[in-house]
Amino acid sequence: MLISPAYAQAAGGDGGSGMIQMLPLVLIFVVFYFLLIRPQQRKMKAHRSMVGLLKRGARVVTGGGLIGTVTKVLNDNELQVEIAEGVRVKVMRNTIQEVLSRAEPAGKGGEARKKAANDEGEAAGTAQKGGGFGLSNLLGLGGGKKSDS
Repeated sequence: MLISPAYAQAAGGDGGSGMIQMLPLVLIFVVFYFLLIRPQQRKMKAHRSMVGLLKRGARVVTGGGLIGTVTKVLNDNELQVEIAEGVRVKVMRNTIQEVLSRAEPAGKGGEARKKAANDEGEAAGTAQKGGGFGLSNLLGLGGGKKSDS
C-alpha cells in the first residue's frame, strides 16, 4: 500500500538523556544567579545599611532628585528633610537614594567646610564660563575664552 506502517520505539532507551536535557536549564540558572541575582542582593544590602545609618545633619538625595539635609529622624521609616531654607518635608527612609555627606559634630570644621563650598562654587563658575572641560570645548563650538575687543 501507499502508507508504510509506523513502529513504536523501544521504551527506556537511554537513561542519561533526561539529565543532558536538564543541563542547559541548570547552566542558565547559574548564569542568572551570578550576573543578576547576587549583584542585586549586594546592592540592596548596601542600600539598607546606608539608610540605617542616616542621622541628623546628613545631606541626602531623595528618589525624586531633591537634595536636602536631614533635620530630624521621626521614626524607623520616616525622616524630616529640609530641602530649602524653612521648607521641611517628611520623606520615607527607603526613598533616600544617596548620601552626599555624613553628619558632622556641631562646631567641628565649620569654617573649613564653608571655605571648601565657596571654592567649589568658584570652580563651577569658571567651568560654566568656558574655563573648564565641557562638551562645547571638545567639539570646538566656541566654548573657549572670549577676548574683549
